[in-house]
Amino acid sequence: MTAAPQSDDGLKPELTLFDSITINVGTMVASAIFLMPAVVALSFRSVAPSLMVWIVGGIVSVFGALCLGELGAAMPKAGGQFVYLKRIYGPVWGYLYGWACAIIINPGSIAAIAVGFATYLSHLIPMGSAGVKVAAVVSIMGLSVMNCFGLRLGVVLQNVLTVLKIVAIVGLAALCFLLPGGSAENLQPFWPTESWTSLIGPFGLALVAALFAYDGWIEITYVGSEMRNPARDMPRSIILSTALVALLYVTVAVAFTYVLGHQGVSQSPRVAADAATAVLGTAGAVVVTFTVLVSTLGSNNGIVFTAARVPFAMARDGQFFAWAGRVSPRYAVPTTSILVQGVWASLLALSGTYDQLATYVVFASFLFYGMSAVGVMVLRQREPELHRPYRSWGYPFTPLIFSAFAAFLIINTTLEQPVDTLIGIGLLALGLVFYYGFGWHRAAARP
Repeated sequence: MTAAPQSDDGLKPELTLFDSITINVGTMVASAIFLMPAVVALSFRSVAPSLMVWIVGGIVSVFGALCLGELGAAMPKAGGQFVYLKRIYGPVWGYLYGWACAIIINPGSIAAIAVGFATYLSHLIPMGSAGVKVAAVVSIMGLSVMNCFGLRLGVVLQNVLTVLKIVAIVGLAALCFLLPGGSAENLQPFWPTESWTSLIGPFGLALVAALFAYDGWIEITYVGSEMRNPARDMPRSIILSTALVALLYVTVAVAFTYVLGHQGVSQSPRVAADAATAVLGTAGAVVVTFTVLVSTLGSNNGIVFTAARVPFAMARDGQFFAWAGRVSPRYAVPTTSILVQGVWASLLALSGTYDQLATYVVFASFLFYGMSAVGVMVLRQREPELHRPYRSWGYPFTPLIFSAFAAFLIINTTLEQPVDTLIGIGLLALGLVFYYGFGWHRAAARP
Protein backbone atom coordinates (compact mmCIF):
# COMPACT_ATOMS: atom_id res chain seq x y z
CA MET A 1 0.00 0.00 0.00
CA THR A 2 1.40 3.39 -1.00
CA ALA A 3 1.77 5.87 1.85
CA ALA A 4 -0.29 9.04 1.68
CA PRO A 5 1.77 12.01 0.51
CA GLN A 6 2.78 14.57 3.08
CA SER A 7 1.28 18.06 3.02
CA ASP A 8 3.46 21.16 2.88
CA ASP A 9 3.61 21.28 6.70
CA GLY A 10 5.09 17.78 6.95
CA LEU A 11 1.90 16.07 8.12
CA LYS A 12 0.24 13.17 6.29
CA PRO A 13 -3.34 13.46 4.94
CA GLU A 14 -4.84 10.21 6.23
CA LEU A 15 -8.21 11.07 7.82
CA THR A 16 -11.44 9.86 6.19
CA LEU A 17 -14.93 11.29 6.68
CA PHE A 18 -15.72 8.56 9.24
CA ASP A 19 -12.50 9.35 11.13
CA SER A 20 -13.39 13.04 11.14
CA ILE A 21 -16.88 12.41 12.52
CA THR A 22 -15.60 10.15 15.31
CA ILE A 23 -12.98 12.75 16.26
CA ASN A 24 -15.63 15.44 16.69
CA VAL A 25 -18.29 13.25 18.33
CA GLY A 26 -15.72 11.60 20.56
CA THR A 27 -14.34 14.95 21.67
CA MET A 28 -17.73 16.59 22.27
CA VAL A 29 -19.19 13.75 24.31
CA ALA A 30 -17.11 13.56 27.49
CA SER A 31 -18.48 13.67 31.04
CA ALA A 32 -20.79 16.69 30.61
CA ILE A 33 -23.62 14.57 29.22
CA PHE A 34 -23.75 12.72 32.56
CA LEU A 35 -23.71 15.88 34.71
CA MET A 36 -25.05 18.91 32.83
CA PRO A 37 -28.73 17.82 32.64
CA ALA A 38 -28.88 18.48 36.40
CA VAL A 39 -27.24 21.91 36.02
CA VAL A 40 -29.71 22.90 33.29
CA ALA A 41 -32.77 21.56 35.13
CA LEU A 42 -31.81 23.44 38.31
CA SER A 43 -32.47 26.73 36.49
CA PHE A 44 -36.19 26.01 35.98
CA ARG A 45 -39.27 24.61 37.71
CA SER A 46 -40.66 22.80 34.66
CA VAL A 47 -39.51 20.43 31.91
CA ALA A 48 -40.11 22.42 28.71
CA PRO A 49 -37.56 25.22 29.36
CA SER A 50 -34.89 22.63 30.20
CA LEU A 51 -35.49 20.75 26.97
CA MET A 52 -35.54 24.02 25.05
CA VAL A 53 -32.06 24.80 26.38
CA TRP A 54 -30.73 21.55 24.91
CA ILE A 55 -32.57 22.07 21.63
CA VAL A 56 -31.48 25.71 21.27
CA GLY A 57 -27.94 24.79 22.29
CA GLY A 58 -27.90 22.14 19.57
CA ILE A 59 -29.29 24.52 16.94
CA VAL A 60 -26.80 27.25 17.86
CA SER A 61 -23.94 24.74 17.73
CA VAL A 62 -25.09 23.49 14.32
CA PHE A 63 -25.21 27.10 13.09
CA GLY A 64 -21.66 27.57 14.33
CA ALA A 65 -20.67 24.34 12.60
CA LEU A 66 -22.18 25.59 9.33
CA CYS A 67 -20.07 28.77 9.56
CA LEU A 68 -16.82 27.05 10.52
CA GLY A 69 -17.44 24.45 7.84
CA GLU A 70 -17.12 27.15 5.16
CA LEU A 71 -13.90 28.52 6.63
CA GLY A 72 -12.43 25.06 7.15
CA ALA A 73 -13.16 23.92 3.60
CA ALA A 74 -11.65 27.12 2.17
CA MET A 75 -8.55 27.00 4.42
CA PRO A 76 -7.85 23.33 5.24
CA LYS A 77 -4.69 23.86 7.28
CA ALA A 78 -3.53 22.62 10.67
CA GLY A 79 -4.45 25.07 13.43
CA GLY A 80 -8.12 25.75 12.70
CA GLN A 81 -9.28 29.15 13.91
CA PHE A 82 -5.68 30.30 14.31
CA VAL A 83 -5.42 30.18 10.51
CA TYR A 84 -8.88 31.68 9.87
CA LEU A 85 -8.66 34.58 12.33
CA LYS A 86 -5.17 35.49 11.18
CA ARG A 87 -6.34 35.79 7.58
CA ILE A 88 -9.54 37.64 8.42
CA TYR A 89 -8.47 40.05 11.17
CA GLY A 90 -4.68 40.01 11.17
CA PRO A 91 -1.88 38.08 12.92
CA VAL A 92 -2.48 39.29 16.47
CA TRP A 93 -6.04 37.90 16.57
CA GLY A 94 -4.95 34.53 15.25
CA TYR A 95 -2.19 34.51 17.83
CA LEU A 96 -4.49 35.39 20.74
CA TYR A 97 -6.80 32.53 19.81
CA GLY A 98 -3.85 30.16 19.50
CA TRP A 99 -2.40 31.35 22.81
CA ALA A 100 -5.69 30.77 24.62
CA CYS A 101 -6.04 27.30 23.10
CA ALA A 102 -2.44 26.18 23.51
CA ILE A 103 -1.80 27.45 27.02
CA ILE A 104 -5.18 27.53 28.74
CA ILE A 105 -8.27 26.09 27.08
CA ASN A 106 -7.08 22.78 25.63
CA PRO A 107 -4.59 21.75 28.36
CA GLY A 108 -7.18 22.75 30.97
CA SER A 109 -9.81 20.64 29.23
CA ILE A 110 -7.45 17.66 29.03
CA ALA A 111 -6.66 17.99 32.73
CA ALA A 112 -10.31 18.31 33.78
CA ILE A 113 -11.45 15.34 31.69
CA ALA A 114 -8.53 13.22 32.92
CA VAL A 115 -9.42 13.94 36.55
CA GLY A 116 -13.03 13.03 35.76
CA PHE A 117 -11.83 9.76 34.21
CA ALA A 118 -9.65 8.96 37.21
CA THR A 119 -12.42 9.85 39.68
CA TYR A 120 -14.81 7.36 38.10
CA LEU A 121 -12.00 4.80 37.88
CA SER A 122 -11.57 5.14 41.64
CA HIS A 123 -15.12 3.78 42.06
CA LEU A 124 -13.84 0.50 40.65
CA ILE A 125 -10.28 0.66 42.02
CA PRO A 126 -10.09 2.58 45.33
CA MET A 127 -7.07 4.88 45.18
CA GLY A 128 -7.65 7.99 47.32
CA SER A 129 -7.29 11.63 46.24
CA ALA A 130 -3.56 11.37 45.53
CA GLY A 131 -4.13 8.21 43.53
CA VAL A 132 -6.79 9.96 41.44
CA LYS A 133 -4.31 12.64 40.42
CA VAL A 134 -1.66 10.05 39.59
CA ALA A 135 -4.14 8.08 37.49
CA ALA A 136 -5.14 11.28 35.68
CA VAL A 137 -1.50 12.01 34.83
CA VAL A 138 -0.92 8.41 33.68
CA SER A 139 -3.93 8.64 31.36
CA ILE A 140 -2.76 11.99 29.92
CA MET A 141 0.79 10.89 29.29
CA GLY A 142 -0.27 7.46 28.08
CA LEU A 143 -2.49 9.00 25.40
CA SER A 144 0.19 11.57 24.57
CA VAL A 145 2.91 8.98 24.06
CA MET A 146 0.62 6.73 22.03
CA ASN A 147 -0.26 9.59 19.68
CA CYS A 148 3.42 10.13 18.97
CA PHE A 149 3.49 6.86 16.99
CA GLY A 150 1.59 8.14 14.01
CA LEU A 151 -1.83 9.54 13.28
CA ARG A 152 -3.41 6.21 12.39
CA LEU A 153 -2.92 4.63 15.83
CA GLY A 154 -4.66 7.50 17.62
CA VAL A 155 -7.48 7.56 15.07
CA VAL A 156 -8.17 3.82 15.35
CA LEU A 157 -8.46 4.16 19.13
CA GLN A 158 -10.73 7.18 18.63
CA ASN A 159 -12.99 5.26 16.25
CA VAL A 160 -13.36 2.33 18.65
CA LEU A 161 -13.98 4.45 21.74
CA THR A 162 -16.48 6.73 19.97
CA VAL A 163 -18.54 3.82 18.62
CA LEU A 164 -18.51 2.20 22.06
CA LYS A 165 -19.66 5.38 23.82
CA ILE A 166 -22.49 6.01 21.33
CA VAL A 167 -23.74 2.44 21.76
CA ALA A 168 -23.49 2.74 25.56
CA ILE A 169 -25.30 6.09 25.72
CA VAL A 170 -28.07 5.04 23.35
CA GLY A 171 -28.42 1.80 25.30
CA LEU A 172 -28.68 3.66 28.60
CA ALA A 173 -31.38 5.98 27.21
CA ALA A 174 -33.30 3.01 25.78
CA LEU A 175 -33.24 1.21 29.15
CA CYS A 176 -34.66 4.31 30.84
CA PHE A 177 -37.69 4.13 28.53
CA LEU A 178 -38.11 0.35 28.32
CA LEU A 179 -37.48 -0.95 31.84
CA PRO A 180 -39.78 -0.39 34.85
CA GLY A 181 -38.91 2.68 36.88
CA GLY A 182 -39.84 5.51 34.55
CA SER A 183 -43.18 7.18 33.85
CA ALA A 184 -44.63 9.81 31.53
CA GLU A 185 -46.00 11.48 34.66
CA ASN A 186 -42.43 12.41 35.56
CA LEU A 187 -42.42 14.79 32.58
CA GLN A 188 -44.85 17.02 34.50
CA PRO A 189 -45.05 19.94 35.05
CA PHE A 190 -44.10 20.31 31.41
CA TRP A 191 -45.00 23.94 30.71
CA PRO A 192 -43.86 26.79 32.99
CA THR A 193 -46.44 28.67 35.02
CA GLU A 194 -44.32 31.83 35.15
CA SER A 195 -43.98 34.20 32.19
CA TRP A 196 -41.47 33.31 29.49
CA THR A 197 -39.87 36.75 29.80
CA SER A 198 -38.93 35.98 33.41
CA LEU A 199 -36.98 32.95 32.16
CA ILE A 200 -34.61 34.91 29.90
CA GLY A 201 -31.90 35.33 32.55
CA PRO A 202 -31.96 31.71 33.80
CA PHE A 203 -32.17 30.53 30.19
CA GLY A 204 -28.96 32.38 29.33
CA LEU A 205 -27.05 30.86 32.26
CA ALA A 206 -28.37 27.37 31.49
CA LEU A 207 -27.47 27.82 27.82
CA VAL A 208 -23.85 28.45 28.80
CA ALA A 209 -23.80 25.06 30.54
CA ALA A 210 -25.39 23.35 27.53
CA LEU A 211 -23.00 24.97 25.04
CA PHE A 212 -20.11 23.87 27.24
CA ALA A 213 -21.40 20.31 26.81
CA TYR A 214 -21.65 20.81 23.03
CA ASP A 215 -18.20 22.35 22.74
CA GLY A 216 -15.67 20.38 20.71
CA TRP A 217 -17.30 20.47 17.28
CA ILE A 218 -14.37 22.55 16.08
CA GLU A 219 -11.69 19.95 16.87
CA ILE A 220 -11.48 18.56 13.34
CA THR A 221 -10.44 21.98 11.99
CA TYR A 222 -7.16 21.65 13.93
CA VAL A 223 -6.09 18.76 11.67
CA GLY A 224 -7.30 20.11 8.32
CA SER A 225 -4.05 19.32 6.53
CA GLU A 226 -4.29 15.68 7.69
CA MET A 227 -7.64 15.01 5.99
CA ARG A 228 -7.71 13.16 2.67
CA ASN A 229 -10.43 15.37 1.21
CA PRO A 230 -10.81 18.40 3.51
CA ALA A 231 -12.81 20.47 1.02
CA ARG A 232 -15.58 17.86 1.02
CA ASP A 233 -15.22 16.12 4.37
CA MET A 234 -14.52 18.97 6.80
CA PRO A 235 -17.91 20.72 6.53
CA ARG A 236 -19.70 17.37 6.40
CA SER A 237 -17.97 16.05 9.50
CA ILE A 238 -18.56 19.24 11.51
CA ILE A 239 -22.26 19.43 10.64
CA LEU A 240 -23.05 15.71 10.94
CA SER A 241 -21.18 15.26 14.23
CA THR A 242 -22.83 18.32 15.82
CA ALA A 243 -26.29 17.21 14.72
CA LEU A 244 -25.67 13.68 16.04
CA VAL A 245 -24.50 14.95 19.42
CA ALA A 246 -27.51 17.29 19.66
CA LEU A 247 -29.80 14.31 19.08
CA LEU A 248 -27.95 12.31 21.76
CA TYR A 249 -28.14 15.12 24.33
CA VAL A 250 -31.84 15.83 23.85
CA THR A 251 -32.64 12.10 24.01
CA VAL A 252 -30.63 11.63 27.20
CA ALA A 253 -32.19 14.70 28.84
CA VAL A 254 -35.68 13.34 28.14
CA ALA A 255 -34.70 9.84 29.30
CA PHE A 256 -33.30 11.01 32.63
CA THR A 257 -36.37 13.16 33.27
CA TYR A 258 -38.67 10.26 32.34
CA VAL A 259 -37.07 8.23 35.15
CA LEU A 260 -36.27 10.79 37.85
CA GLY A 261 -38.70 13.64 37.16
CA HIS A 262 -37.67 17.26 36.74
CA GLN A 263 -37.03 17.86 40.43
CA GLY A 264 -35.11 14.60 40.75
CA VAL A 265 -32.84 15.55 37.85
CA SER A 266 -32.21 19.04 39.22
CA GLN A 267 -31.24 17.71 42.66
CA SER A 268 -29.02 14.85 41.47
CA PRO A 269 -25.24 15.34 41.65
CA ARG A 270 -24.77 12.20 39.52
CA VAL A 271 -27.91 12.21 37.40
CA ALA A 272 -26.85 9.45 34.98
CA ALA A 273 -25.92 7.08 37.80
CA ASP A 274 -29.17 7.80 39.66
CA ALA A 275 -31.26 7.19 36.53
CA ALA A 276 -29.42 3.96 35.75
CA THR A 277 -29.78 2.76 39.34
CA ALA A 278 -33.52 3.45 39.22
CA VAL A 279 -34.01 1.06 36.30
CA LEU A 280 -31.13 -1.42 36.77
CA GLY A 281 -30.58 -1.45 40.52
CA THR A 282 -27.00 -1.61 41.81
CA ALA A 283 -25.77 -2.76 38.40
CA GLY A 284 -26.73 0.67 37.05
CA ALA A 285 -23.81 2.36 38.78
CA VAL A 286 -21.39 -0.09 37.16
CA VAL A 287 -22.92 0.51 33.72
CA VAL A 288 -22.64 4.28 34.07
CA THR A 289 -19.09 4.05 35.42
CA PHE A 290 -18.00 1.99 32.43
CA THR A 291 -19.76 4.40 30.05
CA VAL A 292 -18.10 7.44 31.64
CA LEU A 293 -14.66 5.80 31.50
CA VAL A 294 -15.02 5.05 27.80
CA SER A 295 -16.52 8.48 27.12
CA THR A 296 -13.87 10.53 28.93
CA LEU A 297 -10.96 8.49 27.60
CA GLY A 298 -12.23 8.87 24.04
CA SER A 299 -12.79 12.59 24.49
CA ASN A 300 -9.29 13.15 25.81
CA ASN A 301 -7.71 11.10 23.06
CA GLY A 302 -9.38 13.34 20.49
CA ILE A 303 -8.24 16.52 22.22
CA VAL A 304 -4.69 15.28 22.79
CA PHE A 305 -3.86 14.69 19.16
CA THR A 306 -5.91 17.51 17.59
CA ALA A 307 -5.13 20.31 20.07
CA ALA A 308 -1.38 19.83 19.72
CA ARG A 309 -1.71 21.00 16.10
CA VAL A 310 -2.56 24.55 17.24
CA PRO A 311 0.86 25.39 18.80
CA PHE A 312 2.40 23.40 15.93
CA ALA A 313 0.74 25.68 13.35
CA MET A 314 1.69 28.77 15.35
CA ALA A 315 5.34 27.67 15.56
CA ARG A 316 5.45 26.94 11.83
CA ASP A 317 4.24 30.52 11.36
CA GLY A 318 6.91 31.95 13.68
CA GLN A 319 4.40 32.91 16.39
CA PHE A 320 5.31 30.34 19.04
CA PHE A 321 8.31 28.48 20.41
CA ALA A 322 10.21 26.75 17.58
CA TRP A 323 10.20 23.34 19.26
CA ALA A 324 6.42 23.11 18.83
CA GLY A 325 6.84 23.07 15.04
CA ARG A 326 8.99 19.94 14.88
CA VAL A 327 7.60 16.93 13.03
CA SER A 328 8.74 13.34 13.59
CA PRO A 329 10.42 12.27 10.33
CA ARG A 330 9.29 8.70 10.91
CA TYR A 331 5.70 9.14 12.10
CA ALA A 332 4.86 12.54 10.54
CA VAL A 333 3.26 13.95 13.73
CA PRO A 334 4.26 16.97 15.88
CA THR A 335 5.77 14.80 18.61
CA THR A 336 7.30 17.57 20.72
CA SER A 337 4.10 19.60 20.74
CA ILE A 338 2.09 16.55 21.82
CA LEU A 339 4.46 15.65 24.66
CA VAL A 340 4.88 19.18 26.03
CA GLN A 341 1.11 19.64 25.91
CA GLY A 342 0.78 16.40 27.92
CA VAL A 343 3.29 17.55 30.54
CA TRP A 344 1.56 20.94 30.92
CA ALA A 345 -1.89 19.33 31.20
CA SER A 346 -0.49 16.89 33.78
CA LEU A 347 0.82 19.77 35.89
CA LEU A 348 -2.61 21.41 35.74
CA ALA A 349 -4.22 18.13 36.81
CA LEU A 350 -1.85 17.83 39.78
CA SER A 351 -2.33 21.46 40.83
CA GLY A 352 -6.11 21.40 40.53
CA THR A 353 -6.21 24.77 38.73
CA TYR A 354 -7.82 23.51 35.51
CA ASP A 355 -11.39 24.37 36.57
CA GLN A 356 -10.46 27.97 37.31
CA LEU A 357 -8.65 28.33 34.00
CA ALA A 358 -11.65 27.00 32.08
CA THR A 359 -13.98 29.40 33.91
CA TYR A 360 -11.73 32.37 33.23
CA VAL A 361 -11.72 31.93 29.45
CA VAL A 362 -15.28 30.77 28.72
CA PHE A 363 -16.07 34.23 27.38
CA ALA A 364 -12.94 34.13 25.18
CA SER A 365 -14.04 30.92 23.48
CA PHE A 366 -17.33 32.49 22.44
CA LEU A 367 -15.55 35.69 21.46
CA PHE A 368 -13.43 33.79 18.94
CA TYR A 369 -16.38 31.68 17.78
CA GLY A 370 -18.37 34.84 17.15
CA MET A 371 -15.45 36.47 15.35
CA SER A 372 -15.15 33.44 13.08
CA ALA A 373 -18.86 33.58 12.23
CA VAL A 374 -18.62 37.28 11.40
CA GLY A 375 -15.47 36.43 9.47
CA VAL A 376 -17.50 34.33 7.04
CA MET A 377 -19.33 37.52 6.01
CA VAL A 378 -16.13 39.58 5.97
CA LEU A 379 -14.38 37.16 3.65
CA ARG A 380 -17.42 36.91 1.37
CA GLN A 381 -17.17 40.67 0.82
CA ARG A 382 -13.39 41.08 0.84
CA GLU A 383 -12.35 37.93 -1.03
CA PRO A 384 -15.24 36.91 -3.27
CA GLU A 385 -12.78 35.03 -5.51
CA LEU A 386 -11.64 32.72 -2.67
CA HIS A 387 -12.32 29.10 -3.59
CA ARG A 388 -15.15 27.88 -1.35
CA PRO A 389 -15.87 24.18 -1.87
CA TYR A 390 -18.66 24.56 0.70
CA ARG A 391 -20.79 27.63 1.36
CA SER A 392 -22.59 28.02 4.67
CA TRP A 393 -26.23 27.00 4.43
CA GLY A 394 -28.65 29.79 5.30
CA TYR A 395 -26.16 32.60 4.68
CA PRO A 396 -26.26 35.38 5.87
CA PHE A 397 -28.75 34.41 8.60
CA THR A 398 -26.64 31.52 9.89
CA PRO A 399 -23.55 33.59 10.81
CA LEU A 400 -25.72 36.49 11.99
CA ILE A 401 -27.74 34.32 14.38
CA PHE A 402 -24.70 32.48 15.69
CA SER A 403 -22.67 35.64 16.24
CA ALA A 404 -25.67 37.22 18.00
CA PHE A 405 -25.83 34.28 20.41
CA ALA A 406 -22.08 34.51 20.96
CA ALA A 407 -22.44 38.23 21.78
CA PHE A 408 -25.30 37.47 24.18
CA LEU A 409 -23.24 34.85 26.01
CA ILE A 410 -20.20 37.12 26.22
CA ILE A 411 -22.28 39.97 27.69
CA ASN A 412 -24.19 37.64 30.01
CA THR A 413 -20.97 36.02 31.28
CA THR A 414 -19.39 39.44 31.83
CA LEU A 415 -22.38 40.66 33.85
CA GLU A 416 -22.79 37.45 35.86
CA GLN A 417 -19.07 36.69 36.40
CA PRO A 418 -17.20 40.03 36.10
CA VAL A 419 -14.17 38.94 38.14
CA ASP A 420 -13.63 35.77 36.12
CA THR A 421 -14.04 37.76 32.90
CA LEU A 422 -11.41 40.30 33.95
CA ILE A 423 -8.99 37.50 34.89
CA GLY A 424 -9.64 35.91 31.50
CA ILE A 425 -8.83 39.19 29.77
CA GLY A 426 -5.66 39.37 31.85
CA LEU A 427 -4.59 35.87 30.74
CA LEU A 428 -5.09 36.88 27.11
CA ALA A 429 -3.11 40.08 27.72
CA LEU A 430 -0.30 37.96 29.17
CA GLY A 431 -0.06 36.31 25.78
CA LEU A 432 0.73 39.69 24.24
CA VAL A 433 3.77 39.96 26.53
CA PHE A 434 5.17 36.85 24.89
CA TYR A 435 4.02 37.96 21.44
CA TYR A 436 6.03 41.16 21.53
CA GLY A 437 8.68 40.08 24.03
CA PHE A 438 9.88 37.14 21.89
CA GLY A 439 9.54 39.08 18.64
CA TRP A 440 6.77 36.84 17.30
CA HIS A 441 4.97 39.93 15.99
CA ARG A 442 7.85 40.52 13.58
CA ALA A 443 7.59 36.99 12.21
CA ALA A 444 3.82 37.40 11.86
CA ALA A 445 4.28 40.61 9.87
CA ARG A 446 6.45 38.91 7.25
CA PRO A 447 4.54 37.83 4.11
